[in-house]
Amino acid sequence: MSLPLLLFFIQFLTPSLQQFPRPCTTPDVLRSKRCCPVWPGDGSVCGSLSGRGFCQDVTVSDLPNGPQYPHSGLDDREQWPLVFYNQTCQCAGNYMGFDCGECKFGYFGANCGERRESVRKNIFQLSVSERQRFISYLNLAKTTVSPDYMIVTGVYSQMNNGSTPMFTNISVYDLFVWMHYYVSRDALLGGPGNVWADIDFAHESAAFLPWHRVYLLFWEHEIRKLTGDFNFTIPYWDWRDAQDCQVCTDELMGARSPLNPNLISPSSVFSSWKVICSQPEDYNQREVLCDGSPEGPLLRNPGNHDPNRVPRLPTSADVESVLSLTEYETGLMDRSANMSFRNALEGFASPETGLAVTGQSLMHNSLHVFMNGSMSSVQGSANDPIFLLHHAFIDRDFETFQLNTFELKYILERFVQEFLTPYLEQAQQIWRWLLAAGLLGAAVAGIIATIITVACRRRLKRRKSSAYGERQPLLNSSEEEGSTSYQTTL
Repeated sequence: MSLPLLLFFIQFLTPSLQQFPRPCTTPDVLRSKRCCPVWPGDGSVCGSLSGRGFCQDVTVSDLPNGPQYPHSGLDDREQWPLVFYNQTCQCAGNYMGFDCGECKFGYFGANCGERRESVRKNIFQLSVSERQRFISYLNLAKTTVSPDYMIVTGVYSQMNNGSTPMFTNISVYDLFVWMHYYVSRDALLGGPGNVWADIDFAHESAAFLPWHRVYLLFWEHEIRKLTGDFNFTIPYWDWRDAQDCQVCTDELMGARSPLNPNLISPSSVFSSWKVICSQPEDYNQREVLCDGSPEGPLLRNPGNHDPNRVPRLPTSADVESVLSLTEYETGLMDRSANMSFRNALEGFASPETGLAVTGQSLMHNSLHVFMNGSMSSVQGSANDPIFLLHHAFIDRDFETFQLNTFELKYILERFVQEFLTPYLEQAQQIWRWLLAAGLLGAAVAGIIATIITVACRRRLKRRKSSAYGERQPLLNSSEEEGSTSYQTTL
């Protein structure tokens, strides 16, 4: 897969995070399928009076599904979000959000015109106060109801064409747990246990890395809104060559409980956390969706996993080998892809050979299995906050791959974005003055040229009159004396 195709693919990811804005969960909105809230900043739909955006028809790709999913029209997530909404706010410039009231990732300011560069740090390089702040932010998100979003608790066909909405509140942290569940859940085909399991909109496909990148950016965005700390970023855990769970301490993500090896130490705040969306088999049997209800404590027993499936954690050499692959995606773009950077980093291909393997979980997948608990189930894996540290490091590898493979293009884009574009924008604002200055300059240049021309003609005329009596040429290009073939009287 080429970079232009990958970038084309990424642009459709932001609306595919399965978000349900609170203003768009009412019967009126669901019946009209028009999710275009009023922006409080100017009281207009999508902030249109301020030029932030407009309510427009949703455009989705008309490309067919891959061979892995042979169904059509059976799942609410197909051609997202058309089952629920066919009109949404399309934001202009650097604005984003369901009402265009926020700035795109990387921008801030009243008009979202200022760039902000965020840097994620190694969690072991954080100061004590920074670590404590990070843990407190996680717990605040876990215990605070999201003011902007709700989760859907049923499929659209159960909502009587929108007349009976099925939504409920969710905490800021659990919103992201639910989103990860919803994007990877099985498709309900009708009837108890009748599901299609070979479907996932964020794993085992080209979407894996860009989807999780947007997911992390959105997560950071919501934490900044919640805490007012607009410098917040998710730290990463560099697990290369690790022999155990280095972040499993009470100062960080929670040590192992001395009372039960599957639980978190009582000294950690995470020991009181309850998980959601952790029982997919039960949901499938009852033909329901995860409704965000608490389902028990956070589980983790790192290292006590099947060693045949995960012999060891990835090494530095493994990471370097994967980064040496030059193709982002190959073949069918699924878990069978060979020499695919995405498939190797996700963990379905050998880091040494790049060839797809079965029966083992490598690279990214190996960390999930190694944790041997809540993080080991795809749909409920985001319950464990180590998920964030892990995927922040995976995203770091993705960024390294992009820089290594497309460095020149990256530099050119940054040059255009950060240097050339501002000058062009300034030029656009003062183009009338530039035009006037150009015309005036042309006129002055014309006058000067005329004066010089007249002066040169007069001088040449005087030289001609004094050269008539000259017997020897000024230039003699011929060896033959007196030859006029190559002479000039310049």
